[in-house]
Amino acid sequence: MSVNFTVGMVSLGCPKNQMDAELMLAKLQAAGIPIKADAALADVVIINTCGFIADAKQESIEQILEFAQLKKEGQIKKILVTGCMAQRYQQEVADELPECDGVIGLGANDDIVETVKRVMQGDRVTAFPDTACWSLDGDRVQTTPSFFAYLRIADGCNNCCTYCAIPHIRGKFRSRTIESIVAEATTLAENGVRELVLVAQDTTMYGIDLYGEVRLPQLLRELCKIEKLHWIRMLYCYPERITEELLDTMAAEPKLVKYLDMPIQHASGAVLRGMNRPGDAETLSALMTHIREKLPGVVLRTTVMVGFPGETDEDFETLCAFLKTAQFERLGCFAYSAEEGTVAGEMNNQISEKIKEKRRDIVMDRQTERMDRYEQSLVGRTLEVLVESFDRYAECWFGRTAGDAPDIDCKVFFTTPVRVQPGDFVQVTVTDTMDADLVGEVIV
Repeated sequence: MSVNFTVGMVSLGCPKNQMDAELMLAKLQAAGIPIKADAALADVVIINTCGFIADAKQESIEQILEFAQLKKEGQIKKILVTGCMAQRYQQEVADELPECDGVIGLGANDDIVETVKRVMQGDRVTAFPDTACWSLDGDRVQTTPSFFAYLRIADGCNNCCTYCAIPHIRGKFRSRTIESIVAEATTLAENGVRELVLVAQDTTMYGIDLYGEVRLPQLLRELCKIEKLHWIRMLYCYPERITEELLDTMAAEPKLVKYLDMPIQHASGAVLRGMNRPGDAETLSALMTHIREKLPGVVLRTTVMVGFPGETDEDFETLCAFLKTAQFERLGCFAYSAEEGTVAGEMNNQISEKIKEKRRDIVMDRQTERMDRYEQSLVGRTLEVLVESFDRYAECWFGRTAGDAPDIDCKVFFTTPVRVQPGDFVQVTVTDTMDADLVGEVIV
């Protein structure tokens, strides 16, 4: 069948889902299928859904319905649903959203070209092969700005936290080889990437399935040999697997930004046991102290969850006391969402939405105060900043420090007496703060 149609992609959710989208786009491009940057202008729209929590599912459904309206109006022709929500709910999505011309699971990602062609021929496609069927390697179409890219080093998860459906959705943990990752990173660097952001469901477990032991430090040392990379950042590091070797590697390698993203979820031992997570406030406090001793100036980011089934007022106060001591520079707080098919979702002692929301607000209000103090402490300092873009409304440039991950952390807005462009690294002296962001000027 000759290709006389175009394809657009809308990818929702986390960077791991974005990696799936980039691999699929590369397969479509290699098959000679034109890709539209604006999905609303394409013939076939692929909606790569997220299905992790209720809010993400709602966003995915809203996107599908928005494009269904465009289809009804004749602006687009076909809708194909992929990603985590499609994988998790499978036939339900196909049955309850008849506007969709195809619904495929993660295991069918490698067959995206044939699926799109079948949809354009008039077939309604549903396919849900084993999740281990789709490859984590291959060419990709980079959808981030040219100067930074996510790099998936593994997928799936073996942790089986009681609140989480990811193992059910994405299957068991599986790593890519060091050789494959380094080859892709080298290509990205040659194409202009200066910051590499490593992602997996559990980055710190990297290599255990392939090599019989964790190989993250070794992988990091190999990546640091790539000359054109300037910053290498890790997301999704589990606190129980922050090893001495990993901290030593971070201390020794200048390209590894002094930034650790650790989703601790809670600090109460009782709540953590209910989550099937190790640790308590004492062990976590000792770890945070040790990390700060090994990596002076490190920026620590975490996510916590309030309102887990059975969380008492005492448990919540334990969390708040721990957060006050730990002084995380970056923090996100989520109200627990009871998910179908999870152990926690079936627990009897669920917390009311009102209490969950109140506890979340308390945590975030206190974190806002902590972040304000931290940002104020940076005034007068000169920081290295990765230039991202020009803000025509503020009439100045903006970028990020090594302590800020793309899309989730803060910005630095700055003026400059010299010419800069996205992807440059500049020295900015901080002169003020603006909410959670910094304001400064380039020092020549």
